[in-house]
Amino acid sequence: MTSHLPMSRRGLLKLGAGAAATAALAARPAAAAEGRFELTAPASPLIWKKGLYDETVLQSLAFDNVHGHIYTLQVKNGTGQNAAGNLCLTKLSLTGTVLGHMYLMGFGHGVQFGVEPSGSSAYLWTETDGVSDGTSSRGSRLARFKFANGQTLTTSSPALTKYKPISDAENTTCAIDPSTNRLIMRYADGSSFRYAVYSLPALKAGTARPLFEIAQPTGLGVFQGYAAYGNFVYMLTGEAYSEANPAPGNTYITCLDLRTGEQVQRARTEAGRSLDYREPEGMGIQLVSGAPRLCLGLASGVTGARKASIFYKSALV
Repeated sequence: MTSHLPMSRRGLLKLGAGAAATAALAARPAAAAEGRFELTAPASPLIWKKGLYDETVLQSLAFDNVHGHIYTLQVKNGTGQNAAGNLCLTKLSLTGTVLGHMYLMGFGHGVQFGVEPSGSSAYLWTETDGVSDGTSSRGSRLARFKFANGQTLTTSSPALTKYKPISDAENTTCAIDPSTNRLIMRYADGSSFRYAVYSLPALKAGTARPLFEIAQPTGLGVFQGYAAYGNFVYMLTGEAYSEANPAPGNTYITCLDLRTGEQVQRARTEAGRSLDYREPEGMGIQLVSGAPRLCLGLASGVTGARKASIFYKSALV
């Protein structure tokens, strides 16, 4: 296991001229990442009520857009796995067929993660070093590791490379924008949450400074995942159906401008409204012939036999 040295927020401000120039170049959005998703546009199904490797609720999803795969995270089957931070990673085809899995022991809750294709392989970026409150576990660092079907990793596995670009960050997760090759890290700063955006190559090299850093607005609801495309981050919030939250539910997508922190749009989504249970879980960016899709996950089914569905929006403004 290798590790990159942490840096405090004060240290992040100490930019040399060379680092600042590099960051300025990396901050320029790719042409393919111009525009943002129209959140009021209808959503279309990608997969519908598919079983994952374990039978627990889907937590998050991400795409390998080079090799054409979907990856998902969920809490591992069994009592006490949530508190222990034990996760199941499933590899799926684009039609929802299970192709493989890994177990990640002590990593956290799996709120969001990213996929980095490399050659014929895929590397996963997840939270790790979970801190438990006795009920649930949340990661305190980021980890990068190669997908290896059937392998079980612990937080001390040599297969992990760990990163903590902000030394006092807590509740740390990430997503990767495939259009800009940036990593977006969501983390807790005391009682509030923030997003820090990094060049992925610079982060891997241990020289990263945030390209952008913004606060997450309060009062959005129960947080369920996020994805970034270009200069915008999209956040998923909401709860499962219940007597207090009947159909069409309280699932919302909120868009923030990563350059300013401005809330640009917020809209309720009724994607998959006919599902039973229907809990929003995770987001991801799929690229189809270069065209982006903003994808969101929905869990359904009964305890012990949960299913996963994914819907997408593709209209840009």
